[in-house]
Amino acid sequence: MSKLFTVSCITLVSLLGCAGADVRPLVDMKGVNQSAYENDLKECQAYAKDQSGMGETAAKGAGAGAVVGGLLGLVTGGNKTGIVQTAGAGAVIGGAGGAFSGNQAQEAVVKRCLSGRGYKVLN
Repeated sequence: MSKLFTVSCITLVSLLGCAGADVRPLVDMKGVNQSAYENDLKECQAYAKDQSGMGETAAKGAGAGAVVGGLLGLVTGGNKTGIVQTAGAGAVIGGAGGAFSGNQAQEAVVKRCLSGRGYKVLN
């Protein structure tokens, strides 16, 4: 069961790492020059990648998850191996949560950047 849990968590972290700054928001394209929009989108995506601190958010989430997982292992009376496994699972889950938060921050930067450049972002 622990191998299945580990593979599931790794898959979750991988999937969460795919969106973020590479988001393509829904934009009202009426009267918009497609070429200019694509250039602005690329610039906003690059800015989001540079400014959002997603790696730091994921690392903080992993650290907090490891602490909570380790404490949970202690409280439930687990042996040394069980405590380490619980802390590891907490780190994976916390890192995934941190990565998700980082992705949301990157998406928000892209959307605000496009709005600031005069585009009507619909989502």
